[in-house]
Amino acid sequence: MLLFSTTLIIAQTNVIKRVAAKSNNYGVNYFLPKTTLEIQVFTSKIEEKAGPYYRYAEKYLGVNNAIIEDKTFYELDDIQVNIKAVPDKDKSYIVELKQGTTAPFVYLTEDGLICTINAEYVPPVEKTAINGKATAASSNSKLSPEALFTQEYLQAGSTAKMAEIAAKQIYKIRESRLDILTGNADNAPPDGVAMKLVLEQLDAQEKALVELFTGTSSRSSAKTVIFILEPKFEMEKQIIFRFSKHLGIVDHDDLSGQPVYLNLRKIETVDLIPDDTKKKDKNADKGVFYNIPGRGEVEIYLGTNRIYRGVFDITQFGTTHVLANPIFENKKSPVRVYFYPETGGIKKIEQ
Repeated sequence: MLLFSTTLIIAQTNVIKRVAAKSNNYGVNYFLPKTTLEIQVFTSKIEEKAGPYYRYAEKYLGVNNAIIEDKTFYELDDIQVNIKAVPDKDKSYIVELKQGTTAPFVYLTEDGLICTINAEYVPPVEKTAINGKATAASSNSKLSPEALFTQEYLQAGSTAKMAEIAAKQIYKIRESRLDILTGNADNAPPDGVAMKLVLEQLDAQEKALVELFTGTSSRSSAKTVIFILEPKFEMEKQIIFRFSKHLGIVDHDDLSGQPVYLNLRKIETVDLIPDDTKKKDKNADKGVFYNIPGRGEVEIYLGTNRIYRGVFDITQFGTTHVLANPIFENKKSPVRVYFYPETGGIKKIEQ
């Protein structure tokens, strides 16, 4: 199972206000968007190191899962999919801002995607996913087990003897902690703060010695990789990349990794514009063009295991319609139109 991600707020998208003027012939060019899928992949790098006494871990500590060899491997933590709008060069149109009409200005994104007509526009705050993998907090300084070695340990003539002495030291630390907690210690800490400090020191000493038997494991976040797909039609088992436990993310044609592939299925939607209305509309090819996006279901699999599912607005699966120019010619009741820049759909119309 992949983990859910947290979010991070980032800067707003800039917009441009274009006003009706003679210099632009009272018209503003704009684009309708097409949808791209931005796939963010989060992985972790795990480094394991065997302790010098791993052979004696079960004998002295009863541990049967000690790390027995040094190795590095990767884990796939999370996948997030977001839709990103890019201008569709095949859908370039003009908003006619004629003199005397009530459509004096238009807001566009920096890429030329339409935001509003005759209305102020404030871009929404965007969010991007960050890796939500929880990691254990670690101290800046790690206790070295050498500081705990006794003279007997240093004079031991074999690894087996050193392991035996280290195990005895672990049990002494555990006995000391138990004596403090039960009140049987000869030199008990004078107060709660002192007790907490002593117990923390004993825990650190025990951990350092135990790791000589069990080994150590550290996790660090690997570089986030982003893949961009532009869906033109439905997709079945489209390989995005491959994932190797030993190498992490590898190219889609690198057979050292297991395939991570995407299915994109169009979800049937109802056309919001009745056919008879479109036939009777004499201005069907004049006015403000907008999208009614379709819906698409995205599934991502690692081998045969589904690791992601989401449903998104996909403009390529929808249709394009026209908001006829006469709607803007009522001087007494100005019409304001708000769009979804990411899909080119109409959010609302106010008058």
